Formats: sequence, structure tokens, C-alpha cells
Amino acid sequence: MVAGDLMSRARAGDGEAFRELIEPYRRELQVHCYRMLGSFQDAEDVLQDTLLAAWQGFGGFEGRASLRTWLYRIATNRCLNARRSASRRSAKEWDVPNVEPPEPSRLGEIVWLEPFPDALLEGAVDAPPGPDARYEQAEAISLAFVTALQTLPPRQLAALVLRDVLGFHTAEVADMLDSSVESVKSALKRARAGMRHRRPTTEGREPAPAANSATEEAIVAKFVRAWESANLDALVTLLTEDVFVSMPPMPFEYQGRDVVARFCASIFRAGRRFDLIPTRANGQPAFGAYLRAPTGVRHGTGLYVLTLTGDRISAMVRFDNSVLPFFGLPRSLPPGSG
Repeated sequence: MVAGDLMSRARAGDGEAFRELIEPYRRELQVHCYRMLGSFQDAEDVLQDTLLAAWQGFGGFEGRASLRTWLYRIATNRCLNARRSASRRSAKEWDVPNVEPPEPSRLGEIVWLEPFPDALLEGAVDAPPGPDARYEQAEAISLAFVTALQTLPPRQLAALVLRDVLGFHTAEVADMLDSSVESVKSALKRARAGMRHRRPTTEGREPAPAANSATEEAIVAKFVRAWESANLDALVTLLTEDVFVSMPPMPFEYQGRDVVARFCASIFRAGRRFDLIPTRANGQPAFGAYLRAPTGVRHGTGLYVLTLTGDRISAMVRFDNSVLPFFGLPRSLPPGSG
């Protein structure tokens, strides 16, 4: 059916026609909301709010901008409203039994961060961005990038994502934000400076190996063997000197191989042993972590997401077990299962 017919039917209140029109944009809008909010759950809630608002206001869509641009305008403003009104997740106390962690390097501030399943990225980050984009789409979904975004004031964040990630023209961004071109340019200047300050430096670093490449598979296999066997020496050889570990919603952060080694030693020393179930998050290798119990049942304790640099691990983020359902992972595994 031609788009014009769908538009006419949707304006007349045909819900099926509306769903057919917006379906090609659903995934990318979800990713956009996630970049804006840093939380998978919040992004899903705001996406639903966006689609409802688009449906209710579709009769007033006059086609002066493209349907995609119109949807992004609604989604961006719903995200800004959510940022203003949401009570973000509060920091969680350390609650790992029998584990006394070393003093953290610092306390993190983005405790609401959640991972995004790669299974939902298909078709959302493959399309080429607009001509004004500054970031590769894969880079712009990484945990490091999304974390850095969350440190920006809301309107700076929106301007940077719309302009530098998605590649909308400055005038389009100004229209979406009900702002002036000069105001957007000013917000972009401050946002770019903020991102340079907050993002980890990559100067002199080897790039991450390609997803599912032999190099990635080799380092991931070594990590799994080391972690599942609690082999601290083998694990430490995989880490960069400046390796970084965080664990939202717990605020503890560790920077540097020595302190990360002490942190991992505290876990292994307590007798905690895990089985890891592979998945992917934010374009990165990830694992559901299942703690072995004396009964043979393995209880899901969280999700680990690795950042690789060459053939080493430069970061690991540990999320709590509330995120396992996002990845289709069970809360527990029976004895003897894979």
C-alpha cells in the first residue's frame, strides 16, 4: 500500500495503518530514548508514551517535516520531560554476602545505567546517519558513550544526540527543541566539551576487535575460563593497566589493574563460583552470571558487560540481576543445564 493511502487512513483513525507507518521507526526510536535516558526500562516506557502521543496527535501531522523527524521531535521532548520529572534509581548498598571489597577508587554518579540488548539493535543502528553526524553508530551505543551522555544537562544531551549522533541539521534540531539555531549551537559547543572531558581517552589504545571475530572470541573464551575457575592470575593477565570496573546501581568504581585484582580476589576468596551464559549488550560481549549453590541450582546474580581493547579487557560493568529478563535470561538455572 502506498504511503499516501496509509497516511489518509491513519489520519482518519485507522490504527492498523498508523502502526504500519511507524513500525520502521520503532527500534531506532527506542535506541534514541535509551541514549537520552540511560535506562532500558525508562526508554521502553517513554517509547510507549511517544507512540501514544503520536497516535493521538496524528490528525495534526501536516507533513511539513518527514514522519521520522516528527516522531523524533515527540520522542525527544518526552525524554526531556522524563529527565525533569523522573526520580532516578538511588544508589544501592553493597550486599554481596561474605565479600569485603577493597576501598573503591571513587563512587559513581550514574547509578541508573542499564544495558541495552543487542537483539534489539538490529535495524536500529545499521542505517547510515545524516550527513552531520560525528559518531559511528556502533560507538554511539557503547556503554562508555551512553554513560558519558548521562552527565550532560538534558538539553545539551538532546542537542548532541540529534546533531552529532543522528546527523539532523542544526535548524531541524532547533525546531525539535523549540529553540533558536544559535541556542542549539551554544548547547552543542558545551556538550562537545563535556563529552571530551568525561569520555575515557582512546589515544594510543588499540581498537576493540570486530564483533564475533576470532580475536574477540579468543579473549572472551579466556575470560570465561578464568572467571568460572576463579583463576585470578589468568584473569589479571587479560586486563589493561588502567582497567575500569563499575557496578550500577551500586556506586563502587575501581580503576587500575591492582585494585581491580584485589576486588576480584575478594569475590573468589569468599568461595563464590559462577557459570557464565553468553549474550551481547551495547554491541559488546556480555554474560549472565549464575552463582553455583550447594544444591546444584545456579542463581542469577547479574550481568557482566566487557569492553575490549585489542586482546585485553579495558572495562567491565556489572549490573544486578534485574536486567537478566531484558536478555531473555532466566533468574536461575537448574542443576546440570548449560
